[in-house]
Amino acid sequence: MAAAFRKAAKAGQREHRERSQLSSRKQLGLLEKKKDYKLRAEDYHKKQNALRALRRKAQERNPDEFYHRMTRVQLQDGVHLEKPQEEECSLEQQKLIKTQDLKYIEMKRVAEVKKIERLKSELHLLEAEGKQPNKHTFFFDTKREVQEFDVAAHLNTPPELLGRVYNRPTLEMLKTEPIRGATLPVQLKKLARQRKSQYNLLKQRIERERKMFVVAQKLQTRKDLLDKTRKVKVKKETVNRPAIYKFNLQRKR
Repeated sequence: MAAAFRKAAKAGQREHRERSQLSSRKQLGLLEKKKDYKLRAEDYHKKQNALRALRRKAQERNPDEFYHRMTRVQLQDGVHLEKPQEEECSLEQQKLIKTQDLKYIEMKRVAEVKKIERLKSELHLLEAEGKQPNKHTFFFDTKREVQEFDVAAHLNTPPELLGRVYNRPTLEMLKTEPIRGATLPVQLKKLARQRKSQYNLLKQRIERERKMFVVAQKLQTRKDLLDKTRKVKVKKETVNRPAIYKFNLQRKR
């Protein structure tokens, strides 16, 4: 009964508030209130506790103890610097892995391979690179025919193109689609630009197919990891290859 009476008496009491700073003392700075002191005290004790914990951790530290970050950090001029890690997966590969399925990637890669083969069949010199050049032999009956023989006239091609062993156009081919007001060297430059653009396109498609193959390998590796068999990582994943795991040999019945 007495406790209930005290509670009722406190409920009716006047609330005592801390008075505000006098205008005449504002020139001396802000007057610290109790809430300000409380915040400052809590911050001070928090920092002291952190320093105390770090000091105890340094005293109890074992200098021979090994931790895994040692393999990624090296000491230079008394400063610990983390070694640069090799990038495991590019941003484009991450997007494909998260959004696309393995079958879709394989389907796109096979389509890219077919386009590459089609381009290779159009560019005849591609398979001949690095091989021994072919020889074109002409046979004559007399020495006079050999002396009077003109290779350009016989092959029906401009003399500027005799050194070309691939896609050598004839004079009729150059006349069928001439460039208005252009000479023969200008037409040859146009053919060279077209051939260069084809090779650039082929190079881009080969690089795209290689990237898709790497993404497909990474997806297949993630799929194999879903198995409950024990495996050990041998090599880390990089941009150009998936992670390599070693699986325990298990005899199947």
